[in-house]
Amino acid sequence: MILILHNRYRAAGGEERAVADLSALLHRRGQAVEVLERSSDGLRPAQAAAGLLAGGRDPDAVARAVRVHGARVVHAHNIHPLFGWRALAAARAAGARTVLHLHNFRLFCAIGIAYRDGAPCFRCRRGSTLPGLRLRCRGSLPEAAVYAAALRRQQPRLFEHVDQFVAVSEALAIHLRDLGLPSSLTATLPNFIPTAEIAPDSRAGEGEFALAAGRLTEEKGFDTAIAAARACQAPLVIAGTGPDEPRLRALATGSEVRFVGRLEPRALADLRRRAAVALAPSRWEEPCPYAVLEALAAGVPVLASDRGGLPDLVGEQATLPATDGAAWAGRLSELWRNPELRAQQGARALARAREHFGEDGYYERLMGLYGDVCT
Repeated sequence: MILILHNRYRAAGGEERAVADLSALLHRRGQAVEVLERSSDGLRPAQAAAGLLAGGRDPDAVARAVRVHGARVVHAHNIHPLFGWRALAAARAAGARTVLHLHNFRLFCAIGIAYRDGAPCFRCRRGSTLPGLRLRCRGSLPEAAVYAAALRRQQPRLFEHVDQFVAVSEALAIHLRDLGLPSSLTATLPNFIPTAEIAPDSRAGEGEFALAAGRLTEEKGFDTAIAAARACQAPLVIAGTGPDEPRLRALATGSEVRFVGRLEPRALADLRRRAAVALAPSRWEEPCPYAVLEALAAGVPVLASDRGGLPDLVGEQATLPATDGAAWAGRLSELWRNPELRAQQGARALARAREHFGEDGYYERLMGLYGDVCT
């Protein structure tokens, strides 16, 4: 039996999707699964700070869940602030193998994305969290101090009580090892797309627009997508909301850019099937975004930046320098003006999704990481 732990974020995102997909996959494969979630939504700052500094709250509840359900594996995702290292220590003491799935840099970086001042940032490393405090990466000095102290305190305890760390891309794993994660305990397992969600064919040749989807933040690079679309006069649809939206709307003035907000999964899937190309011009070391996986699985060719795990997702031939606006405009123009090329690249994208990011391969690798306790 597998017990999944996850501290939900205030705004649901990719990790919530990963937890839901993992649970559903394990159920489909005949595994007994329970999901124990806590939520940061509604937490007062003092409560979140107390949970972080204490290494989590109520670890006994996790130990009880392990014993009641007979869990052989505890598979944790986000653990901050309400689970923490104490949840994993309690699970291990109750007899479970502990797996910590890492979707970002949150074990070392107070804001999780290792990005500031327009570029990737890896100043906090190997137990040193003072740069995040000095630069006030959390905004206020008190909050930055809490995160600096809590991350520094939790790291060695996590290393002691986690049997297996899992990173969602090899690029993320390399960075995390460099930052201080134990190399011998760190493996790679990219996210997957359920078989039922992989399209039967590509429609990119008949695509109506370029698509950029995700949270609208500066590090996502959507301004690069807008500039490229404007330069080659390609219509662009942007799906998502976020703090960078007012700036992006101003940049898009006078061009054929449509903002559709945050869409429900089915509506976004319908929109994606009408896309000619998907753009992922991230400036941060983005590990394994679902926006890219879903585009591949829909048979939509993807142009992505050369940062993080994106080259592993789309292939080196489909990557561009994150800050080279001329290169983005040139490649987008090439695809937009050539439906036959889009159709060919869309078919390759679909084949890539099936071969590298399908659920069969994911499940096989996952069982290997769980070891012989779930065979």
